[in-house]
Amino acid sequence: MRAVWNGVVIAESDDSVRVEGNHYFPPESVRGEYLRDSPTRTLCPWKGVAHYKTLAVEGMMLHDGAWLYPHPTPLARKLKGRVAFWRGVTIEPVTTDATG
Repeated sequence: MRAVWNGVVIAESDDSVRVEGNHYFPPESVRGEYLRDSPTRTLCPWKGVAHYKTLAVEGMMLHDGAWLYPHPTPLARKLKGRVAFWRGVTIEPVTTDATG
């Protein structure tokens, strides 16, 4: 899967985890140069406290366009550190050219 915003690939991995319709990308697959810390936090009863990131791409900002669970609950441990996107970030499958 691939996360794209403002025409730029923010994350790409064949190891995303899908939970509640969202793809969570492993941290090493996310291009950190496009993420800025945000003070926003939300609480999910079963996943824990989400920390948000603002996307900054080519002079454009998408406030709180990404989130992650740095310390998820035991039920959501597979999401630890993985990053999900929303608010206009396109999540799409990566297609490969069959001609090789």
